[in-house]
Amino acid sequence: MAGRKFIPLLDRVLVERIQPQVQKTLSGIVLPESASGPKINEARVIAVGPGIRKGDGSFLPLTVKEGDTVCVGEDFRGTPIKLGDKDYTLYREDELLGIFPK
Repeated sequence: MAGRKFIPLLDRVLVERIQPQVQKTLSGIVLPESASGPKINEARVIAVGPGIRKGDGSFLPLTVKEGDTVCVGEDFRGTPIKLGDKDYTLYREDELLGIFPK
């Protein structure tokens, strides 16, 4: 994250979208993502918050952790954040659809 550390609050998760591989035809024409099939809805977890605060003030930790690959909604809703020259998206953990096992 280019020199700046970002720590999400509570149950928020900072993710970076996994970019699809560039596809080319045999003649060298680069195909846009929209022409190469369904949109990739995978993202890599970059940072996680401490969790949900319980009634006694302690935190219930999140299920996801840094480095996990998660499934996000096809429309990539969430809060877009730009840190340095990279684009990230901030989600609440309950907005994530699942975790891809390693």
